[in-house]
Amino acid sequence: MQHTEQARGRERILLDVDASGRGDRIFEGATRAAAIGILALLGIIILLLLLESRNIFGHQGIGQFLFTTQWDPVFREFGTFAFVYGTLVSSAIGLILATPIAVGAAVYIVEYAPNWLRGPVSFTVELLAAIPSIIYGLWGFFILAPIMRFHVEPFLQTYIGPVPIVGGLFDGTPIGKDLLTAGVILAIMILPTIMAISREVVMQVPDTQRDGMHALGATKWEMIRGAVLPYARAGIAGAAILGLGRALGETMAVTMVIGNASTSIDGSLFEPGYTMASAIANQFREADSNVYFSAIVAIALVLLVIATIVNILARLLIYSLVGRTENSTRTG
Repeated sequence: MQHTEQARGRERILLDVDASGRGDRIFEGATRAAAIGILALLGIIILLLLLESRNIFGHQGIGQFLFTTQWDPVFREFGTFAFVYGTLVSSAIGLILATPIAVGAAVYIVEYAPNWLRGPVSFTVELLAAIPSIIYGLWGFFILAPIMRFHVEPFLQTYIGPVPIVGGLFDGTPIGKDLLTAGVILAIMILPTIMAISREVVMQVPDTQRDGMHALGATKWEMIRGAVLPYARAGIAGAAILGLGRALGETMAVTMVIGNASTSIDGSLFEPGYTMASAIANQFREADSNVYFSAIVAIALVLLVIATIVNILARLLIYSLVGRTENSTRTG
């Protein structure tokens, strides 16, 4: 009788193990299918963009499409370099303005703010990420653009305009709806993303790093500069790149404040222009021929390629920063 019970117990254990193994295999298969599905979806998107872009590349060639600025659907001339320029410049302005503010806010929340203030400040900043893009656009159109036109841009033109080389960025007539305003609205939009990730990265810096600097007699700022920021720089760089990724593809808010009125490139930030996303949004419904429609789709393909290149470069940068951090940690 005892042997029978033992045999049944062993059989029960074997069945449980088999069931557990089967569950693991099912879960592994499901996760693998999800991963393959994401890659397949990306491949389908790229394939569709390539197929729909063939007409424009056959019509005038890749070089003329990418490196000319003439965009005239009537004469079937399509050059996207001005759109690429507007995208890169406005995104760069947004990144340059947002990153120092976001990192400073993150350091303040983690290192300086009292406990009762950390929650409200973090919640308020992160709430900006939940505001729809069209709301930013309306605010930028009715509030930000007039402020830029009548106050900020004349100030910049008066005091920075005479400076050699740099002053060329502020030539022209301030109109408030231009590349500079688009960059400012993008900075506001990507700030909560960069701040939230930077805050988490700064929080993950080991307390031993801080304690070591304090033990050497460092002040609070010296501790942050010498221990916290170097340790967190790879994560901060990653946060900035995520913000840049959103800026590159932002559509409605930028469309409402960038002007959408010029394809010239003269180096001034007061020049109205286009981004690739705003060009697609403005002209997609107007594509009344196969070549015109193909040109619009090709802009989307170029935007995808640029976003991919930016992400690859960002990943290489992060790997480099991580390597330097590990080397300095070993040396220390």
